[in-house]
Amino acid sequence: MSARDEILAAVRDAVATARRPVDIAPLQRPERSGDVDLFAERVADYRATVVRCGPDGVEEAVAAALPAAGSVVVPDGLPYAVPRALRDDDLSAGRLDEVAAVVTTATVGIATTGTIVLSHGPGEGRRALTLVPDLHVCIIRADQVVDDVPAAVRSLDPGRPTTWISGPSATSDIELSRVEGVHGPRRLHVIVVA
Repeated sequence: MSARDEILAAVRDAVATARRPVDIAPLQRPERSGDVDLFAERVADYRATVVRCGPDGVEEAVAAALPAAGSVVVPDGLPYAVPRALRDDDLSAGRLDEVAAVVTTATVGIATTGTIVLSHGPGEGRRALTLVPDLHVCIIRADQVVDDVPAAVRSLDPGRPTTWISGPSATSDIELSRVEGVHGPRRLHVIVVA
C-alpha cells in the first residue's frame, strides 16, 4: 500500500466514525433593539461609508456615492436605476478593472460584526463583480439586518455560494502598514434603506 493509499484509508476511517452533527434549535431570545444602528456603527468601524435613506431615496444615494466619471457595472436584477450603468454580460477581469464602481444589493447584514453577506442571486451578481472594481456600493434593507452570525447562517441557502464582506479589502505588511484594495475593493459604500 502506498503512502497515499494509507492516508486516504485513514481519512475514510475517520469520516466513517465521526460523530454526526446534532440539530440544535436556534436560541430563543427577543431581537435586540437597535440592530440597524449597531450594524451601521460596525460597518463604519471598518472604514466604510454608511448612508441611510428611505426607499424613495435609494437612487439618489447611489448617484451621490458614485465617482463623477467612469462606467458602473450592475448585475442583472438590480432594482434601481444607476447612472452610467454597464450591465454585466460576463465581463472579463480586465474589463471589470476598468470600471469605476459596482452597485449591488445584499442578502443579509450582521449587526454584531458589521458584515454584509451576498449569495450572488438577482441584484448581487457573480463574485468577481464585488472583488475587482475599486468601489463597491452595496444596498441593504433594514429588514435584512440580523443580530448575529448564527441568525445570518439560518437565513442563507446552504446550496448557494456566499461572499462575506467586512469593510473594504485591507491587509497589513510585516511592519503592520495597512494597505487597502489588495484583495478586493479599496472603498465600500453601504446604503441602508429603512
